[in-house]
Amino acid sequence: MKISEIQNRLGENLKQIRKSKKLTQFELAEKANVSEDTIKSLEQGRTWCSDKTLSQITEALEIDVVKLFMPIGESFKKNKENTAKLKSAIAADVRNYVNEILKEFD
Repeated sequence: MKISEIQNRLGENLKQIRKSKKLTQFELAEKANVSEDTIKSLEQGRTWCSDKTLSQITEALEIDVVKLFMPIGESFKKNKENTAKLKSAIAADVRNYVNEILKEFD
């Protein structure tokens, strides 16, 4: 995956998550203690940010950083093969997790 694709995914996901939490770019920026321009640039995939800024944004959104990089929205629609692989991997992880929990009760 190219750097530009990662930046675009970050931007797409950030925008979708921010909107799902009914926050404007300004409100998220205030809550995360970053500039509104930072949020705008990230959502447009024009820039990258520091670990500290990423941490502030994820804390403000109350999400795990992984959510910003997982394929969601348009990414799923564009690449059905990768979507199927990802869904299969997630299902396998959930299955393994449940099996580990069930072993504790045996």
